[in-house]
Amino acid sequence: MKTSDLLALGERYWLPVYRPRALVLERGLGCRVWDTQGREYVDFGAGIAVNALGHCDPDLVAALTEQMHKLWHVSNAFYSEPPLHLAAELVEASGFAERAFLCNSGAEANEAAIKLVRKWAASQGRAPERRVIVSCEGSFHGRTLATVTATAQPKYQAGYEPLPAGFRHVPFNDAAALAAAMDKGDVAAVMLEPVQGEGGVLPAAPGYLARVRALCDRHDALLVLDEIQCGMGRAGTLFAHAQDGIVPDIVTLAKALGGGFPIGALLAGAKVAQVMQFGAHGTTFGGNPLASAVARVALRKLASPDLLDNVARQSQALRAGLEAIGSDLNLFELVRGRGLMLGALLAEGHKGQAAAILDHAAAQGLLILQAGPDVLRFVPPINIGDVDVAEGLTRLRAALVAYRAARAQQA
Repeated sequence: MKTSDLLALGERYWLPVYRPRALVLERGLGCRVWDTQGREYVDFGAGIAVNALGHCDPDLVAALTEQMHKLWHVSNAFYSEPPLHLAAELVEASGFAERAFLCNSGAEANEAAIKLVRKWAASQGRAPERRVIVSCEGSFHGRTLATVTATAQPKYQAGYEPLPAGFRHVPFNDAAALAAAMDKGDVAAVMLEPVQGEGGVLPAAPGYLARVRALCDRHDALLVLDEIQCGMGRAGTLFAHAQDGIVPDIVTLAKALGGGFPIGALLAGAKVAQVMQFGAHGTTFGGNPLASAVARVALRKLASPDLLDNVARQSQALRAGLEAIGSDLNLFELVRGRGLMLGALLAEGHKGQAAAILDHAAAQGLLILQAGPDVLRFVPPINIGDVDVAEGLTRLRAALVAYRAARAQQA
């Protein structure tokens, strides 16, 4: 089928909640993908930080192929082997958790976390009005009604009112504002991302998470860390919060955990591991044998010291390249983030132009993302090599030169 015909299917049949670029990706290998017209792209987006091991990683393909000839699905009314091993391996890798809940996505993991917080508060005898969850402005926790309410960005909430009650929002990296929000005595948990993704690739400031942990301890509140995008090696350690030297009560995971196969997980620490008993929560497809078999291999590879060393090295190379391009072309105000989760904040005069730059990047054979209208987001596979980093930066420079020329013509 022609590319134009495929695009017409999307225009006709998809609910128009997306605005994809006018190309159809057909296959991928490593850090490169090809569209239906045979054009090659360097992938600096990795399916929004999902394909952490690139496309068609042979070990993931082998795990999926082996499992698909054994057992696809049985529901959680029965045990099967892959999710049992995966839960144990996640708990042991975390260093804090006692139990795991497997689901299908990041939104589901965060929805489970919200329910677990409320269930824990209820078990403590707290009235419903004292089960407030505080989250941070600029956060993104999912698209379900509860997680979009925890997501403190009005653009994602507009038109879905009335929103669920029991959420309060404070500025990110502002410990004083959080302390004031918790002084009301009604907070059951604080929920935040160690590195905000959709909020502009903004990392927690040094010492901030330690202060949050101390406030949670003071007010007998849970600390919930959403590591759906920044976890599983992307920030430079298997769990992003390890860099902050804190122990959370709940961590949520997804994206890279399945290397492209849909899966999510909630890890529960000692304080909450026994709160949810039979029938308190569930999922039909969560942790099915196919997803779990793939995730087991992904987890083993993502925890590899060699791979984490690669994150540190390529992060330095990518950051240096972005800073050089930004300086030469006067386009970036700063480059921020951790590991291979970097954001380039557009300079004055170019704010609001992230989407336009993404179009130019695609035209030059580079796939990148945005984090709001003012930030270019770079989340390539974390096993990316020197050649792909260098080629991606070359194509980015060409895209930004083309963007500047187009802006000059419009002026």
